[in-house]
Amino acid sequence: MDFSSNISSQLNTGTILPELMIIVTLLLVLIIDLISGRRSAGTLPYLAITGLLLSIGALYLGWDTATPNAFLGSFNSDNLSIIFRGIIALSTVVTVLMSVRYVEQTGTSLAEFIAILMTATLGAMFLSGANELVMIFISLEMLSISSYLMTGYMKRDSRSNEAALKYLLIGASSSAIFLYGLSLLYGLSGGETNLEMIASKITDPNGSQSLGLAISLVFVIAGIAFKISAVPFHQWTPDVYEGSPTPVVAFLSVGSKAAGFALAIRLLVTSFGALTEQWHFIFTALAILSMILGNVVALAQTSMKRMLAYSSIGQAGFVMIGLIANSDAGYSSMIFYLLAYLFMNLGAFSCIILFSLRTGTDQISEYAGLYQKDPLLTLGLSICLLSLGGIPPLAGFFGKIYLFWAGWQAGLYGLVILGLLTSVISIYYYIRVVKMMVVKEPHEMSEVVKNYPEIRWNLPGMRPLQVGLVLSLIATSLAGILSNPLFTLVQDSVTTTPILQASRPVAQVSLSE
Repeated sequence: MDFSSNISSQLNTGTILPELMIIVTLLLVLIIDLISGRRSAGTLPYLAITGLLLSIGALYLGWDTATPNAFLGSFNSDNLSIIFRGIIALSTVVTVLMSVRYVEQTGTSLAEFIAILMTATLGAMFLSGANELVMIFISLEMLSISSYLMTGYMKRDSRSNEAALKYLLIGASSSAIFLYGLSLLYGLSGGETNLEMIASKITDPNGSQSLGLAISLVFVIAGIAFKISAVPFHQWTPDVYEGSPTPVVAFLSVGSKAAGFALAIRLLVTSFGALTEQWHFIFTALAILSMILGNVVALAQTSMKRMLAYSSIGQAGFVMIGLIANSDAGYSSMIFYLLAYLFMNLGAFSCIILFSLRTGTDQISEYAGLYQKDPLLTLGLSICLLSLGGIPPLAGFFGKIYLFWAGWQAGLYGLVILGLLTSVISIYYYIRVVKMMVVKEPHEMSEVVKNYPEIRWNLPGMRPLQVGLVLSLIATSLAGILSNPLFTLVQDSVTTTPILQASRPVAQVSLSE
């Protein structure tokens, strides 16, 4: 009896109740589809959303109450992982709403798509709290393999097949490099896999570090940089974004990226604390390259999806400022920005889906004069693009203010100035789309807009897409107005996470003070 209770207390399975709910929901979706077939297609999205919302509710109940460590220390359910898992689950909720009509129109199985998406969500959520090398790699591969499958889900679309092949080849190479970095870390620590134990074993009292540890750091950062689309590990992003189904792109741009940043915080701060200056230097270079290349190359894009792909590269550069700041304000601002980015980016992709479902194109030039035919869609896309550009009073503006202020407090003056300059560049290509939709005269309309069909909201899956867009727009607007209480909530997750406080002996100044 004592043995079983001791094992139960060490496993502490209650900390992964949100993930267990998603697993149950995933199995129910597959079983119901197996029994009922296409007759159940209308109910499966709502079943998936219900499971995801219950998972988010379980995360809320676990705030400040759950025992952090589970499964013999391999998973950490502290407040930091809870808020990242919440961001990932929310992104999946909106992605499911966006995907119903899109998948229905292609004639593929909605149940299979939802099952793969939920599996990717599981991998991303486990990755956000993984505290052990094996757990990290298994979670990362669960996310990656599911992403490859979703990217090539439209089997009869040659562009989707090409995108999936490119993503698979580059992703497999990235995983191999990342795994080699983890194996070096495992060997240098004397066979430890727990992140805290690794940190204690590889720390040299004299302050000297081995060449093997430096190589391990470089390989690990290469794997993380691939996941967050940082230059020069970004090559897959434009092609995959352009060729993949748009709901998949939306999830990859938010859920997968959030998991990558969660992994970066936990792995680098915990295990590579002795090399903080080194990984700060590397991420500074990645941030500079990402902000410059992402925003400058986006200027020349003619496809909305490719433009948002390069935009996401630039956005990753902005978020890295918070990581490099290595302060409570820095980590809080990067999490707040990811939360805001969730809604403004998914809202933009919802508008792109609505436009492409009716026109069959995502070329920027074809949006000319859209306001004349669809003012509501024009308004929604304009709000999301202006928020991505950092125009007040929308969520993106406050997210960048918090990031740049945290960087300035940390003495990252050059990075902040570069961030401001590249933000101005990004405003140009976002406003270019808004101007094309709004300012074009009737005789300058694109042929696609001239023949713009009336929307039929009674088609299967159109209402969920509309709900997803409205929720994204409301959240994008309200997150700016309610930025202070939201930032306070995010800051609480940072200040109550032991690994972040242990990494900095000197108290940091808070943005809210």
